[in-house]
Amino acid sequence: MRRGSGRPSGRPRQFASRILGKPDLTRYTIAMGRLVYVETTIFSFYHDERPAPAIVAMRQWTREWWDGYTHRHDLVTSSAVLGELETGELPHRERALEMAKRLPAMTVDAEVAEIAEIYIKRKVMPADPLGDPLHLAFASVRKADYLLTWNCRHLANANKFDHIRRVNTLLGLHVPILLTPLELMGEEEML
Repeated sequence: MRRGSGRPSGRPRQFASRILGKPDLTRYTIAMGRLVYVETTIFSFYHDERPAPAIVAMRQWTREWWDGYTHRHDLVTSSAVLGELETGELPHRERALEMAKRLPAMTVDAEVAEIAEIYIKRKVMPADPLGDPLHLAFASVRKADYLLTWNCRHLANANKFDHIRRVNTLLGLHVPILLTPLELMGEEEML
C-alpha cells in the first residue's frame, strides 16, 4: 500500500477548527507515538462466528492483533463506531459494543462533520453520514497514525488511497495509514 507523508501542508484551514480549536489528544499518545483509530469492523470481526474461511481468517488475525499487539499503541474509537454497533443487527452485536466501549470514544464536532460532508461531496466516501466518511474524518482530523479496519471496499483500499491523500492534502489534513490488523502486525514486525 502506498503511504503518504501524512503531514499538513501548513495552509490555513477553511473550516470550523479555527473557531473550535483542537481537543487535547495527548493523553492518547504513548512513547511510540502510534495512535490507532479502531473502526467498527474490528470489533465485529473479533466476535464473528460465521464459518466461512475468509471470516475465520479475519477473525483469527483480528484476535491475534488485539490480544498480542494492542499494548503497543494507544487505541481510540468514536461515537460513530458506537452508533453503528448499537444499531447493528449482528448476533454478536452486544459483545462487540461492550469491547468498543472500553476504548476512549471521540465525539463528532463541527470540523469532523464538515470534513465527512466534504468526503461525500468529493466522492471520496459513499453517502453514509454515520459510517465511512466519519471514520476517515476522525482519523484525519485527530491525526491518528493508523485507521484500522477490515473495510477494504471504502477504507483500506489501495485504489482509493491516492484520492484520499489528494483530498486531505488540499484540505491541509493529516493522511492516516489505512490498513487491516494483518497489515499492521506485519508493519510492527519491521519496526
